Amino acid sequence: MAAPSPDTDNLVELRDVTFRRGERVILDRVSMDIRRGSVVAIMGPSGVGKTTILKLIAGDLVPDNGRIIVNGQDLAELDHRGLYRFREEMGFLLQNGALFTDLTVFENVATPLRAHRRLDDGEITRRVKERLSAVGLAGTEDLMPDALSGGMARRVALARAVVLDPALVLFDEPMAGLDPIAVSTINRLIRETNDRLGLTSVVVTHDVEQMIKLVDHCFILADGRIAGQGPPAELRNSDNPSVDQFMNGRVDGPIPFRYAETGGAGSP
Repeated sequence: MAAPSPDTDNLVELRDVTFRRGERVILDRVSMDIRRGSVVAIMGPSGVGKTTILKLIAGDLVPDNGRIIVNGQDLAELDHRGLYRFREEMGFLLQNGALFTDLTVFENVATPLRAHRRLDDGEITRRVKERLSAVGLAGTEDLMPDALSGGMARRVALARAVVLDPALVLFDEPMAGLDPIAVSTINRLIRETNDRLGLTSVVVTHDVEQMIKLVDHCFILADGRIAGQGPPAELRNSDNPSVDQFMNGRVDGPIPFRYAETGGAGSP
């Protein structure tokens, strides 16, 4: 990534970002600051643009209006080659882990190193084993993905996401489909890995209870805008009806359930 901007503690800044799909406005003048070293959650009902924000931060999507600045670099100023270099310093953990099914655990974690770093085999082996040990999976290097439980596969994906020592890691529903023990394990590993390596982590999730334990700051999206933000425990007491409904799981409130009420955007 480009050199950090010296006048800000923020790693990521969105400024009045609007994004549309056809005539539908997904994000409407959204602004947010994500501080360096923090773990931040983006939350809200389904279909409000949470994953869209991750894709905008990664440069996979381009906003219709507004600016996105990551580590002092305005993404609109990057050409194709610059965007490729930018993404080399970013880690991703997708909802299902997205492991390569025909590669061993070792080769899955080693893939980013082989693609983006000129390292000898000894250094690649050292880094892969170090990251697998950090997520509690030392000794699994020769296993294939189909031999792993869901929680183990997600931990391998986490090791792969941080093997390049990125400044920023983006997590899209990293706890989806896992049992409670695996969820707690992944949460703890995200926090510990973030703090130990000096990362900044952005997590998209629906899991209110786990986010209260994990994150420093939370953004709640509703109707294409930020309805509330702050430490998640404080948002439980928000006087914003949309935030209160989502954080406390209330059936009644401004967030609709029936498809007809959503204008076809989907239901929570």
